[in-house]
Formats: sequence, structure tokens, C-alpha cells
Amino acid sequence: MITLRDVALRRGARLLLEAVGFTVNPGEHVGLVGRNGAGKSSLFALLAGRLQADRGEVEIPPRWQIGEVAQAMPETAQGATDYVLAGDLPLMRAQAALASAEAADDGHAMAEAHVALEEAGAFDARPRAETLLLGLGFETAQLDAPVNGFSGGWRMRLQLARALMCPADLLLLDEPTNHLDLDALVWLESWLQRCAATLVVISHDREFLDAVTQVTLHVEAGSVTRYGGNYSAFEAMRAERLTLASAAYAKQQERIAHLQRFIERFRAKATKARQAQSRVKALERMERLAPVLTASDFTFEFRAPANLPSPMLVLADVTCGYGDLAVVHRVNRTVLAGQRIGILGANGQGKSTLVKTIARVLPPLAGRVTEGKGLAIGYFAQQEMDLLAADDTPLQLMVRLARDGATSAKEAREQELRNFLGQFRFEGDRVHQRVGTLSGGERARLVLATIVWQRPNLLLLDEPTNHLDLDTREALSVALNEFEGTVLLVSHDRALLREVCDEFWLVTRGGVEPFDGDLDDYQRWLLDASRAAVRGGGAPPVRRQAEARDAPGDTSGKASTGARRNGPAAATPSPAVATAASPATGAVRSRDERKVRAAARQRLADSTRPWRSEAAGIEKRLERLGSERGEAETALAAGGLAPAAIAEHGRHLNHIAAETAMLEERWLELHALIDAAQAQADTD
Repeated sequence: MITLRDVALRRGARLLLEAVGFTVNPGEHVGLVGRNGAGKSSLFALLAGRLQADRGEVEIPPRWQIGEVAQAMPETAQGATDYVLAGDLPLMRAQAALASAEAADDGHAMAEAHVALEEAGAFDARPRAETLLLGLGFETAQLDAPVNGFSGGWRMRLQLARALMCPADLLLLDEPTNHLDLDALVWLESWLQRCAATLVVISHDREFLDAVTQVTLHVEAGSVTRYGGNYSAFEAMRAERLTLASAAYAKQQERIAHLQRFIERFRAKATKARQAQSRVKALERMERLAPVLTASDFTFEFRAPANLPSPMLVLADVTCGYGDLAVVHRVNRTVLAGQRIGILGANGQGKSTLVKTIARVLPPLAGRVTEGKGLAIGYFAQQEMDLLAADDTPLQLMVRLARDGATSAKEAREQELRNFLGQFRFEGDRVHQRVGTLSGGERARLVLATIVWQRPNLLLLDEPTNHLDLDTREALSVALNEFEGTVLLVSHDRALLREVCDEFWLVTRGGVEPFDGDLDDYQRWLLDASRAAVRGGGAPPVRRQAEARDAPGDTSGKASTGARRNGPAAATPSPAVATAASPATGAVRSRDERKVRAAARQRLADSTRPWRSEAAGIEKRLERLGSERGEAETALAAGGLAPAAIAEHGRHLNHIAAETAMLEERWLELHALIDAAQAQADTD
């Protein structure tokens, strides 16, 4: 159990927390919420032991193992799986103890180390680490790639996997979803829901908090309030509490005014002096309620565009990429005025590349982008510093924008620019603060300010919510819904996608396809894709909802949408047409069929190669274990061993038996997968 009593915490001269007290029970999953700067990360550091309270008591069971995502970016040539395995501290201690015992030739210590290894789950540790990596979006070929070969976002995923690998009693996660795409985010939700550890998570993703937490701690104005329930329940309870508190304060103010009027009216009258004095004492004894003061909500709006060309732009056979590397091929899409388009797809498929090409940051490698007359693009990059200079100040940036945009002298006056920045919480001397010293949330608000100033008619937003708190995300959602222009949005914030977008594009398999459905349909598509991968096939086709209704087995519909879309050539030929086919046509068809079958066999071999390779490795390991078992049994049968040696051989045989059972089970699973893939290929 975690208990805080009357805790006060200062950071420099600022009192962050005062008289804080709450309890977290073992196994509870807690969401820690509050505005940016309220003190959430400092409270995390307090729980992790990196900070000490200035007053009060912080009680955490001393034997608890604490797991936390490290903030320092890893720089090592260690393989990805080995790096994640190193996060299992009990396993690392057991391995170090075994190495030390073997170096000292201490049989008793070796036996204890083997017991510790078994308790730490050493025999299935690597598969568990690989499962974490695959769930977080890594490919099989990347499992042993060096850590320093990954980009910053993928290294942060490695940090997360390393933290999840630790068998923690208390797991502290600060914004774990920031570098995840939707499929990895859904997987993480599922993993955390099954996690038995006490979990405290900071997140600005409403749906994520609702999925993984049952308790909410709200940090506001130096205090922490505990609510029983997830984020949606917290919002409802807090609104009710604020309403009741406001009503109680208003009622007390009415009572105070009534007493004061009585006192002032009758204090001078002898006949009423005693009653007036009793009212004075009542006022003195009254416990005054504080007015309900909440931080002012952040709101903003996009200014009306000067014009709305339609179409906004047309992409004709556009190929997007970097240099000679093509990422997205032959994109043919039209963007119309007023559309709200969400761009879906796994990390690495090319969503940001597509947006950068539309934003003119990258030139198209092929094809043509035709822009409507008067197109004005507002671009929010995934990394805000791509659009900002570290040495700039907010005021300098706005002055330059006003000058470059040929803004009128009146609008370009410094006071006008200060007033504008004040709408985005840059007030007073903060307009002179260097951009490089701003927090992620402040930089995101500054980018939004520059976009609003430019009055775009097409918004390209690439992960705009990464550093925004929940209130600012809500303000962004409202502003986007009121925006008169067109929005193209890449985001892993499902609440924002649901509230803003009414259609979706899916970037997958090197192309861009329309996705007719909502986010629930997309999550089902992801599940189908993972099942297809297990069967050895590719991702399932992106079917429209109408196609799903007309799928085989649903005879209520008319001809399939696929046939209607592809035209007569896609339909199955009638028997008469098939009979009339010429011999030459039959020969060509036979050669084509052989090529198709050969390609299918090659796909089957490629898809099952990792399983067959792993199975072959297991067979070799089983042979070695059989040899070790024979040697141990021979030594025991020979007799004349010391008791410690006999015990060591016995423990070794037990470990061999356990590992053999695990490997044999895995071998059967692999061959079941191979057989299923073969059966699926035969059916196809």
C-alpha cells in the first residue's frame, strides 16, 4: 500500500504540493491527471524516490520493486531483445550471481543461483521480451538489431518495453502512448489491463485512461484529490462536486449577507441588541467556505479562411519519399473544401511522409500535386522544433510572421502581437522566453498560434496532441470542429479522431486507400491483419462497409461491391464463356496458373521460414539437453559423489526437464502454425 500523509513538496521557490494525503491500494490502476505544470511528474519522482518531501510522510513497502520508463535516450550497440531483457532486474541479478558462483567454483552458490533463475523465469524470458517488442510494433527482423540503429521514437518504445519487462510491484508510466501508433496503443491497453502490479500512469489520452485505470488522482492548486473511477467517471464526479461546492458557497454567502443586514439594522436598538450580538458571534463561529476557483479554461479558434478553393488539391500518381527511397506509391486522391480526413496506418507506413509532401516540405518523387487557387496550408509537424528555432522567442516569431505576411501596421504593433500570444497563455515576460527552454506543451501551443495567425484554409496536423494536456486537447477539438476549411489529421488520440474526422484514409502496403468505417472498424481490421499474419498471408484487403455486407454468406445483398467497382472483367465468367475459350488461351492460362502456384509456394516458404528456423533451433537445443541429461545420469549412477555434487546434479536434471517440457510445447505450437499456414495455402 502507498500512503502519503500531509506531504509538502517544493521545487525551487515554488510550492508545488501542500498538505497532500491519499492512499493507493495494492493492485490498483491509477490515472494521475491535471494540467501541465500542476506537479504530476514531481509526484512521480516522489514515488520513485528521486525526490524527498519537504514535509510529511511517504510510505511505500520497502521490498517493492519499482518499474519506470527511463527518460535518457539509450546509446548502445546492444541488441534490442537483450536490451529489453536487461530490464528484468531479478533475472539480471540471478545471472550475475551464477557467473560469480561459477567463477568462485562455489557449488552451493551455484545451486542457489539456479533456483533464483528458475524463480525469475529465465527459461521463457527471451520469448517474453520478444512478445513485448512485437506487440509494440517491432518487426521480427528487428529483434536483434542494435539499439543505436533505431530512431528516437523507436528507442522510446524500447525504453517502454524494458520497463514492462521488469516484474514490478509498482509500475510508473509517464505518457507511455506518445510514440505509439493505434495498433501498438491498443496492444498496450490490453497488456496493462492484465497487469497485476500497482500502476500509476500519467496520460493525456482520455480513451487510454478509461481503458486501463479504475482510480483517478487529480492534481490541482497544490492538492491531490482521489476519485474512485476512470477518467470519464472522474469528470462526472468532479463536475458534480464543483456544482455542489458552488451551490454551498452561494448559499453561505446569502446567509452571511442576511446576518450582516440584521446586525447593521438592529445593533443600535436596545431591544434588539442581544439578538444582534448573537448574530455577530454566529458570524465569527461560521466556518467560511472558499469560493470555487478553477483554472481558466484554454480556448481558441481558427480565423475564417480568406477563401475556400474546391478542390483544395489533387494528387495524381504521386510517389512520396526521401531522395531515392520511395515510401508511398501512386497516390490518387482529391481533397475537397470542408472535408475532415483522418489518416490511419502503422508507424513507418508513410503517414508523415505523405503529409510532408502535401505540405511542400518534401517534393514528390513522381506524379503531380495540383493545388487549388489560393490554397493556404497550416502545417503542424510531429516534432514541433522542425517548425521553430531554439533561439527565437514567441514575440520575435510573431513579429517575423507579421512582417512576412505583409500584415497591416496596426495588426503588427507589438501590443497587438502580445495580446494575440496571450490567448495562447504566453503572457508578460513569457513572450521573451527562448523557444528552446519551453516545455513540449508550450511549443505545441506556440505552433498552433502561428497557424491561427496565418489564416489557412487547409490544416495538415501530424500528431498535434503529443504534448497537450486534456484541457488543451479539448480546446483543439472544439476549434477544429468550428473551422470552416479542410482538415487532414494524423493522430493516435482516438477521442480527437472520433470527434473531428468523418472519413479516413489508410496508408498501408505502400499506398493510400479509402477506409470506409470508424475507428472500431479499423481496430477490427488490425485484428484481422494480425490473424492473417499468423496464417502466413498478407494484410486483409481494406473492404468498404458495403463490401462487408455483400461478402459471401450474406445473400441478402446484390452483386458484390468488388464486382461492381472492378467492372465486368472482375466478374466470374459464365460456363458458356469458359467452354468457348481457345486452346491457346488455355495454354496461357495453364502457364499463368503454374506461376501463381509457384508464387504461392514461395509466399508460404517466406511466411513460415521464421517458424521453421525457430523449430530447427529448438531441435538442436533438445539434442544438447539430451546429452546433458545423459551425462548427469551417468555421473549419478557411478556413485562416489559428495552430497553437494549429488544435489547439484539433481537440480540440473530438474532444470533440464523443465526446459525440455517448455521447448517441446513451443515446438508443437510452431508446427501447428506451419500446418495451419499450409492448410490455408491449400484452401486458397
